[in-house]
Amino acid sequence: MIRCGKKSKILAAVLAAGIILSMQGMTAFAGSTGVGAAKSAQTGPGVAAQNDSQTGQPEGQTVQPEGQNGQTGQAEGQAVQPESQTGQPEGQAAQAEGQTVQPESQTGQPEGQVAQPEGQAVQPEGQEQSAQPVPGQEPLQVNYSAFILQQGWSAVTADNNLCSAPVNSWVTAVKANLIHIPDGTQVGIRYQVNLSGTGWLSWAEDGAETGGAEGVMPLESIRMELTGSGAAAYDLYYKVLQNGAWTDWAANGASAGQEGAGLRVDGIRASITAKGAGIPAEPVVSHGIDPSRPMIALTFDDGPKTSVTSRILDSLQANGGRATFFMLGSNVNANAGVIRRMADQGCEVANHTHDHKYLTKIGAEGIVSQVGSTNQKIQAVCGVSPVLMRPPGGYIDGASLNVLGSMGMPAIMWSIDTRDWQHRNAQRTIDTVLSQVKDGDIILMHDIYSTTADAAVVLIPELTARGYQLVTVSELAAYRGGIAPGHKYSQFRP
Repeated sequence: MIRCGKKSKILAAVLAAGIILSMQGMTAFAGSTGVGAAKSAQTGPGVAAQNDSQTGQPEGQTVQPEGQNGQTGQAEGQAVQPESQTGQPEGQAAQAEGQTVQPESQTGQPEGQVAQPEGQAVQPEGQEQSAQPVPGQEPLQVNYSAFILQQGWSAVTADNNLCSAPVNSWVTAVKANLIHIPDGTQVGIRYQVNLSGTGWLSWAEDGAETGGAEGVMPLESIRMELTGSGAAAYDLYYKVLQNGAWTDWAANGASAGQEGAGLRVDGIRASITAKGAGIPAEPVVSHGIDPSRPMIALTFDDGPKTSVTSRILDSLQANGGRATFFMLGSNVNANAGVIRRMADQGCEVANHTHDHKYLTKIGAEGIVSQVGSTNQKIQAVCGVSPVLMRPPGGYIDGASLNVLGSMGMPAIMWSIDTRDWQHRNAQRTIDTVLSQVKDGDIILMHDIYSTTADAAVVLIPELTARGYQLVTVSELAAYRGGIAPGHKYSQFRP
């Protein structure tokens, strides 16, 4: 189905012969949202994920787990991943996704020509379709959802953001629709999926689902394209998460994903750009972040403690910064007010287990209980369910990562450890950060010590003055390679 915008004007004159013009049949109008309105970027980090294999501990580097002095960290690949990594703990930054050559139009129309759909009125001579932005009008965008095995339909994902399945699950069906259709533009969307064991299914259009939502077979590849005369003004790009990595961008009807190789689709990302503008830019997450400028993520563990956390929030608010708070479930109810303030201020509420339990020692059921109960408590007091988790002590292994992945959560480590919990010296915390900080760092502190607040109220304005944008971990990741459930991250370099 093709969506048609409102007519901008009525023909000024009628021919003297008395010809009656019929304008019937134009019933679908611009602005229809179909599946749903665009999802806030705060709800999803949105872009391609850095693989664990991209982050290696520098050779010979020794690490100290949180709260334990003198214990040597385990080498990469061993069962325990300690906290307290003062150098470059997991090595390489997430690589920007490679650009691909845009495939030629596969809609069957000669290059440069605009198709006139059957039954539609001919565009008046001299009036051209254009993707030029109109002041005050949002650009044309695509929304999409995926049916996740054993979970159901995902939330509606906004243009250029990540829609993915947890570890050990996959995508079995998709649906998509357009929003912000410009007035006077005839444009729709259609999409086709290759279902494992079946092959390519029929095309679906404008919010209809396609795939095997009620089955267990995964998708292997997808195709998407815009329809209608207005399609000539845009390019539709899309990619899939397959075999642990994102494919290159496909466009305008080309296939994304490898079919017939036993590989499944675990995530989808799609975006519309003006014709010839090239591959989509990294999404603007929120708060006026400038992706060309340095950014870092301040993180605070083990809280909240209202008397300490409030001072940190005061300084962040005064300096236009945000931070991520990895809190204990056992502290939530007694500090509900300051948690609500975090969320209202644009900071990120995140999970550090209920009772500071080491994930490597409590088994799958213990992890689900400790993490799940904390998420529930946090959501109950501020309306936000955490999407990030930091393992207490930094202890993480393959088994516990898999459990986190099944819960839809990654493990967030750090690149600078202030060891504020150990020395309780504000100046030492300040010196540690300022001597090591660089673009993409995740900095570890604890918002339960007054000396940490003393350090934070100095660090926050100083880091801002040095040109660093203070962002949440999810915001940092969105511009630097993204986050996927069941993986661990310690930094996001440009």
